[in-house]
Amino acid sequence: MKKRGDYLFVEKDNDVYTVSLTPELQDDIGTVGYVEFKDEDNVKKGDALAKLEASKTVLDIPAPIGGKVVEKNTKLENDPKLLNSPDDKQNWLVKLSEVDESAFDQLKNA
Repeated sequence: MKKRGDYLFVEKDNDVYTVSLTPELQDDIGTVGYVEFKDEDNVKKGDALAKLEASKTVLDIPAPIGGKVVEKNTKLENDPKLLNSPDDKQNWLVKLSEVDESAFDQLKNA
């Protein structure tokens, strides 16, 4: 099941929630040239997941939901342009667990 919040997709697969950029956000920020992940293992909604530098802007990506960061797409650190890929298997940022199911349900359907 895929939902969206704050121009981010959140896709649920069992108990893992994958956060990625929506095509609209990809278009708005332009080509990503730099990704720096935050060190936090537990995030609340609104906490920064990563800092992006792109051709049109520099921004912190806020967590659309809270949870425990179980995986970061570290390939982005060496190849940040993967965030501009239409391929969901390449353009994700982080994977979360221990997410409040009701918070996920409150996000808009994708």
